[in-house]
Amino acid sequence: MSLLSRLAMPGQVRSVAASGPAGPLYVTSCGASPLETVVTVLDLSGSVLARRAYAGTGRPRSRLSADGTLWVAYPGRGGRVLEGVLPDGSAGPSVVPECGPGDEIGAFVLLDDGFCVAWAGASRLLRRSRDRRASPPSPRVARYTREGACLWSAPVALGEVSHPGVLGMSADTGWEARPVRPWVPDAVDVEVDPWEPLLVSGDRVAASFGDARSGIGKTFFLDLDSGESVSATSPAPRGRKAIAGRGEFLIGSQGYGAFTTARHGRDGSETARWASHGAMLVDGQGIVLGPELENRLPSASRFRRLDRDNTLVDGPELPGYYTSFPARDSEGTTVFWRDGRLLAVDADLNGRELYALPGPPDDSHHVISRIVLMDGGRVVVALGAELLVLSTGLGPLP
Repeated sequence: MSLLSRLAMPGQVRSVAASGPAGPLYVTSCGASPLETVVTVLDLSGSVLARRAYAGTGRPRSRLSADGTLWVAYPGRGGRVLEGVLPDGSAGPSVVPECGPGDEIGAFVLLDDGFCVAWAGASRLLRRSRDRRASPPSPRVARYTREGACLWSAPVALGEVSHPGVLGMSADTGWEARPVRPWVPDAVDVEVDPWEPLLVSGDRVAASFGDARSGIGKTFFLDLDSGESVSATSPAPRGRKAIAGRGEFLIGSQGYGAFTTARHGRDGSETARWASHGAMLVDGQGIVLGPELENRLPSASRFRRLDRDNTLVDGPELPGYYTSFPARDSEGTTVFWRDGRLLAVDADLNGRELYALPGPPDDSHHVISRIVLMDGGRVVVALGAELLVLSTGLGPLP
């Protein structure tokens, strides 16, 4: 195993993607200014093929289509724009979805015939320079054609939220911690969930919003064709999510004493629950597995498999804390970055180290991209503002 290249990007990387195993790679990052979005197109040797910069909001958002067009969300032309970046780095098609003043694209998903967008108010970074007296827009989910025409728009009401693990202080009891009563977040504090906020599978949409101050949120299940509400989860600490099958989703919850993952069926009802939370993969047979993620040190996390009978199967222990979302090759080996190392866990849940960065851990590497598995066993991962391309003995994606 070896490090093939280590490349500096313009700023903190938010996503790495490729439309095929041969590349090219599309890296979306912040620019010299945290409010600038930069897209860098590279080949597998690390050579920069093109670079484009856009006005940003401090939260770069991009999605890659099957034809190799990277769609980027940015403010422009008096609204919010979705613009394509072609494989050669040139500008592609652009769309201005119908929206209201103050709306910001919190997340979006590419559909065969258009887009699904989760809208929220402007980010806190931008609010500092705006009129705080203006009423923030209500969060909503909307579906659009490829021309930007709105097919439906569904308002999202977070409503009253609470969780038994949220504590406050009371002078009446000598400033002892006490459970916080249910509360309704102000509209300005409702944001899209930072972890997989918008997922589409089959004819179902899973859109996650939460209270920015407490981290308590809900996932709303909507009908993709009509936008009608199907159901919503109970308020809970936010966590990682994934598509579990056609119209099915995994919803994780971590924090305030919660450490769970639940599977939700097409009607939104809970069909399974595990006492584990992490960056979980779901393979073609419906097997769920991945590295656990929890907010405590020293870590008690393991690599886990979540079996259908709600039981857990132990893999190797996982020291450290900061972890990438994993990838899995055709032989059933899962690869991910954790604690300054590239780790692999095979189909029998045996773990091994593939590569370790020399020297002490770098604090700038705490923001980690998803793992991208390319031709020839190449693994691509971004750490902070750096892009690493490593040679491994892994197989191709299934």
